[in-house]
Amino acid sequence: MKNKEQITLFFETDFPLNKEGVEELIAEFKVKKYPKNTSLLQENEYENKLRFVNKGAIREFYRTDKKEININFYTTPQFITDFSSFIQMTRTRKNQETLSNVQILELAKDTFVQLLEKYSCGKSFIDQTFQNILQHKEAFEYNRMTKEPEALYNELRIYRPNWLQEIPQYHIASYLGITPETLSRIRKRRS
Repeated sequence: MKNKEQITLFFETDFPLNKEGVEELIAEFKVKKYPKNTSLLQENEYENKLRFVNKGAIREFYRTDKKEININFYTTPQFITDFSSFIQMTRTRKNQETLSNVQILELAKDTFVQLLEKYSCGKSFIDQTFQNILQHKEAFEYNRMTKEPEALYNELRIYRPNWLQEIPQYHIASYLGITPETLSRIRKRRS
């Protein structure tokens, strides 16, 4: 159960599963370990697992013919599932890759759906998840369109300092939409 403490806390505090429901759900998650530079999700795949990162760093990105554009990083215990693909049964547009050795808890979609139906909590989980995704996406888009890279970097320093410690700087630069050299100049001005 040691590897499942964070996800247990998540379900106990955020969703109305009874104690037996939480225990049954958590028991179904499998602990998986992946080495650095492992692809966890690729565009055009269907997301068919509920995935929760316990340890390590993961980047999420879009890929074009010319480049990769980082859109998110996961460095703390949290879900990394592409919920849009998972719930709507559509192909994902996202890619995910490990930036370090990681430990992930995985649960097959069909098992998850059966448990949500059994304990009548699926709608609240899905509604809350989509609300969180939309809030994050709106904030991300607003920031990208209205703020200068230096202001975005300052927000990372305040709200995501662990990213600046755990994520390679060239990935941070991609996330900010600037070159690594520009990021280096911003960092020098801020120090």
